[in-house]
Amino acid sequence: MNNNSNNNAVVVFSGGQDSTTCLFWALERFDKVIAVTFNYNQKHKLEIECAQNIAKELGVEHHILDMDLLNQLAPNALTRDDIKIEEGKDGELPSTFVEGRNMVFLTFAAILAKTKNARHIVTGVCETDFS
Repeated sequence: MNNNSNNNAVVVFSGGQDSTTCLFWALERFDKVIAVTFNYNQKHKLEIECAQNIAKELGVEHHILDMDLLNQLAPNALTRDDIKIEEGKDGELPSTFVEGRNMVFLTFAAILAKTKNARHIVTGVCETDFS
């Protein structure tokens, strides 16, 4: 296949509102869409279950990648019971901030895209949810 005609995409898909919107957007624009969800031992496992259900209902190939290493490197309130959820004070980040999360997700989405012959990566992040 000529890479110039490759119209396949990988969607970074948490199962939340933003990434579900991105998944539907991608389904309208690309020939083949693959969803990838990252499990970094976050407390909100319900989103992963939602991602699985949505992908299955839409007939979208779906991969869940184990990213527990992120939990080991960047302790935060989303993954640790011993860290209290707190807003950032005096310009500091909230305790839910996961260092490098989006960078790591995009890197692994790119690796998956390469192995699945997908030329495009789609991700959606909410500006107010910078953590």
